[in-house]
Amino acid sequence: MLPIDVAAHGSRWRGRHPLEKALLGFGLTVTAVCLPPWPGGPLVAAATLAVLLGPAGVAGRQLWRAFRVPLGFCVTGALPLLVSVGGPDGFLAPAPDGPRHAVDLLLRTSAASLGVLLFAFTTPVSDVLPRLVRAGVPAPVVDVALVMYRIGFLLLDSLAQVRRAQAARLGQTSRAAAWRSVAGLAATSFIRAFDRAARLQEGLAGRGYDGALRVLVPPAPLSWRFLAAAAALPAGLVAGTLVLKELGL
Repeated sequence: MLPIDVAAHGSRWRGRHPLEKALLGFGLTVTAVCLPPWPGGPLVAAATLAVLLGPAGVAGRQLWRAFRVPLGFCVTGALPLLVSVGGPDGFLAPAPDGPRHAVDLLLRTSAASLGVLLFAFTTPVSDVLPRLVRAGVPAPVVDVALVMYRIGFLLLDSLAQVRRAQAARLGQTSRAAAWRSVAGLAATSFIRAFDRAARLQEGLAGRGYDGALRVLVPPAPLSWRFLAAAAALPAGLVAGTLVLKELGL
């Protein structure tokens, strides 16, 4: 399993209903997108970090390892705003107000990414997908998502096994050997993926699969107190941002 999935399965909020955590996490994400980047972005990011590291119980090192990937995309997306192409100042020139636009985009997207990570770190996918059928999502769509989720982990496990076998056979000793190992890894993983998929289909057929995967969902009653707090936090951030904007900060 991926580290973020391990953290979600062991989260303090594992027993809470996914709707509660979705309202909090995606509410903070929408708030970060809709509010002005300054001071809305830093306020939302600070509040989300406080929830992640405090009540949610996410370790700081785990959070950084997961956050640095979307943060890299945020930085990559902000960098092009620093330059303009094909303008009157030449083919490539500094963009007017480029640094300000880049910082605004970085603040907004990084804060929004933290809101998504709040939901991911506290809610396993296996707790969300079965409940989507009750929400009106067609059962075949949910079944395909469950199977693909399972196959994804099987494929990652196969990749790790092949890489360990290649390293034990000195498959990384030179650049040429490394390229041969990469080619062998891709070919072997492709074959194993089809083999695992066929075996999974045979297993489902042997267990009387009739077009619907029935999964036991642990009961998780909704907490109206948590829902109220999840709605109050974005509302408070909106009010705080508007007050700070009125004060000229």
